Amino acid sequence: MFEKLEHLGIAVKNIEQSDALFKLLLGNTHYKVEGVESEGVKTAFYDGGNVKIELLEATNENSPIHKFIEKRGEGLHHIAFEVDNIHQRMEELRQQGFRLLNEQPKDGADNKLICFIHPKDTNGILIELCQDKNKINSTEEE
Repeated sequence: MFEKLEHLGIAVKNIEQSDALFKLLLGNTHYKVEGVESEGVKTAFYDGGNVKIELLEATNENSPIHKFIEKRGEGLHHIAFEVDNIHQRMEELRQQGFRLLNEQPKDGADNKLICFIHPKDTNGILIELCQDKNKINSTEEE
């Protein structure tokens, strides 16, 4: 089961330019900027009150974010839900017939393990599962 809405991921062409907009909207600037080299993205996180906002900027042309912006333009990229055991939840989703975009959890931004559900199985919305690496139980599968 999903624990809570963890963050909303928004694809942007330029984090520095978007920072000014989100500073006006949220009343604060990002609290963290981080690169995820394996995904070809630079991320910036904002405190949105009950949910975080993650801006994603492509760092190369092979990045999924670059491809997303080329196809759809800037905007909502994904909705992320926190889970208490990502390995278990992935298996449950597979058994329920959902297609996952990765076989095993992978490293994401903000000290998370992540995985995505194929948007064709979720009404066109890319859903991310995430688990804080600090909350991984030693008995979970690695």
